Amino acid sequence: MDGQAADVDEKAWKDEKTGADATVDATEALDEAALEACGYKQELKRELSLVSSFSVALSVLGILPGIATTLPISLGYAGTVGLTWGWLLAWTGIQCVALSMAELASSMPTSGGLYYAVGVLAPPKTSRFLAYLTGWSNWLGLSTASPAVNYGNAAMISALIKLNNPSFEPTNAKIFGITLSLTFLCFICATLPTRWVARVNNAMTWFQGIGYLIVVIGLPAAVINRPRFRPSKEVWGTIENGTEWPDGIAVIMAFLTAIWTMAGYDAPFHMSEECSNSQIATPRVIVATAATGGLFGWFLTLILAYIILDVGAVLGSPLGQPFISAMAQATSPAVTTAFGIITIICGVISSQGVALACSRLAYAYARDGVLPFSGLISHVNTRTATPVNACIWNFLVATVYICLIFAGPVAIGAIFSFGAVAAYFAFVMPIFLRCFLAGDRWRPGPWNLGRWGKPVGIYACAFVSLILPMLCFPAVRGAHLTAQNMNWAVLGWGGPLFLATVSYALVSRKSYTGPKLRFEHLSASHSKAQPGVDEEKRSTGSEEK
Repeated sequence: MDGQAADVDEKAWKDEKTGADATVDATEALDEAALEACGYKQELKRELSLVSSFSVALSVLGILPGIATTLPISLGYAGTVGLTWGWLLAWTGIQCVALSMAELASSMPTSGGLYYAVGVLAPPKTSRFLAYLTGWSNWLGLSTASPAVNYGNAAMISALIKLNNPSFEPTNAKIFGITLSLTFLCFICATLPTRWVARVNNAMTWFQGIGYLIVVIGLPAAVINRPRFRPSKEVWGTIENGTEWPDGIAVIMAFLTAIWTMAGYDAPFHMSEECSNSQIATPRVIVATAATGGLFGWFLTLILAYIILDVGAVLGSPLGQPFISAMAQATSPAVTTAFGIITIICGVISSQGVALACSRLAYAYARDGVLPFSGLISHVNTRTATPVNACIWNFLVATVYICLIFAGPVAIGAIFSFGAVAAYFAFVMPIFLRCFLAGDRWRPGPWNLGRWGKPVGIYACAFVSLILPMLCFPAVRGAHLTAQNMNWAVLGWGGPLFLATVSYALVSRKSYTGPKLRFEHLSASHSKAQPGVDEEKRSTGSEEK
């Protein structure tokens, strides 16, 4: 009897295993069919689950280091109100952008993401050009993020050293060396095989979560000031306008902390070709990342708003880094050092996540000929099955950005504002097309908002239309406006985009064929790719459906 029972158990186990394998095979087949319907073949390994994709997205988001790095912007523009109301108001628009992006990711699960969606949804006569501009803007925004985070990390490292050794002087050369070293480390992480990336980011997400809780719980508990906290009336109701614009504009300009910190929720879109069950998992991760990041970020900004008793002293501290200065003002040097180290580690984790997402984005764009040296950049390493050449390209570009350190704080600080402008221009372009111009070119995927899709998308477009010009405003105007205090976001974003436009008109217009669209884009949730549609019928983006 025992032998018969063992045989039955073994048979059940084999049946269960066969069923599980069949489910996995079916999911892989659906993923490949969805990608093939978008005009691409599977080259990367799908070794990311919903959980590991969420881990990468949270790593990219980096709430703790993101707020720590951009704190002087919101605090300097509108005081603590820029942290509280500024974050809360910005979050409503950001969440709508994320929801609309999630719909796009479900319908068109490709690494090209926003760029590909523009190619599908834009009017045929302009689709190639608009996709080209969107691709460049999206890559510009993401390519600035890793060096910007690492520059912030270097500033925090220098501030901690100066806190414990007042004779230390953080020269440009020292900041450059630290920033470049951290950026190289992140580049190495991005070249790892996908399964290693998943394991590393799963572990890093745990560290980020625990580190965040330590800071959020420990920081208010460790305050030694008397009174311990800023009065609520000042936190919520007193606008300390550090600009020469009206109070309302100053608060909107303070949105940059939330906007820049939360700009990484598009990362799952660019990792979708490595994610299993992508048409469902990817949009869920995008929405969950924006919601989780928004909520946790607001908690942290609230705590910072309450522990900062003297905004001017924090901004003008000799430590040179307002987040470290704020903690030093409220707590002991030992506590400030401990929390600062946690924040820096979280910052490195965030930067490697950004480098990872940006490498996949560069690979996708090079695959379609958007970037220079596209044939070389789009090559997938046969040993790691990852786009190592794209990682090298991004590292070289990041090194150029980092050299802005020698041009002064205004020049290097511009990468924060123009990175946000570039990112959100790319975010809103396919959403605008989906809401107003796509018509029957829009085919929703299995994850969609139904009848709420258009209203949410319209609100997202209105929000981005409001913030983009505001992010380009300088803090001063008139006679006080000089090259030293100018907001160079327009030049930092508009300059490369203008050069890309000239390049398109003179060269790429003839050679660049656009995203590899099928003759008729089909979402795998609605039907399978038409077997009669062969390679010759792939659209260049200029044919009517």
